[in-house]
Amino acid sequence: MRILVAEDDRTLREVLQRGLREAGYVVDAVADGEAATVLLNENEYEVAILDWRMPKRSGIETLALARSAGVTTPILILTARDAPLDRVEGLNTGADDYLVKPFDFAELVARLQALQRRPALRFTKEIYCGDLHFDSATRELRGAGEAIDLTATERLLIELLMRRSPAAVSRRTIANQVWSDQADVVGSNTIEVHIARIRSKLVRCETKIETIRGFGYRVVAP
Repeated sequence: MRILVAEDDRTLREVLQRGLREAGYVVDAVADGEAATVLLNENEYEVAILDWRMPKRSGIETLALARSAGVTTPILILTARDAPLDRVEGLNTGADDYLVKPFDFAELVARLQALQRRPALRFTKEIYCGDLHFDSATRELRGAGEAIDLTATERLLIELLMRRSPAAVSRRTIANQVWSDQADVVGSNTIEVHIARIRSKLVRCETKIETIRGFGYRVVAP
């Protein structure tokens, strides 16, 4: 799933970017609030991390602008400010959570997962579609009672389709949620190649991936 990280400290930003990718996220990382504002308005993120102190626009200002524009993305504020009044300001401005530096990376991931679970219909931990079962905690897919071996990209793709099932998911949304450079993906056959590989691994399953011509794909359970 796609996540936004806005942090002006280059070292911390790179650590977060690397760690979150290893945790299964597609990460957009920026160094200032103006860039974060643009991305929050243009893209659909599962969750966003905003540092409080950033150049051009602070995390709190970015948060306020996002909420006033109707952005509903769950947002976690990351900051060294730990006074109760600061936490109150952040939460009252529209933050969904607040984490004080320094922090444990495992706690950050746990908080992000908790934010993802809040809209229960969209972010349930375990997803069932017919005889397919995906566990977002273990990142394991099972079909017809057996574990199915997938690459990291294939896991992101099938998770997205299963979460949205029975609705169809457009190719543009798939590119945005699964790949870092979505522009290159939309104009190529990359998605088709990955869909074909997943289909080949689901041959024993009753649940299938259906192509919606001219639009995208959906998971169809019998």
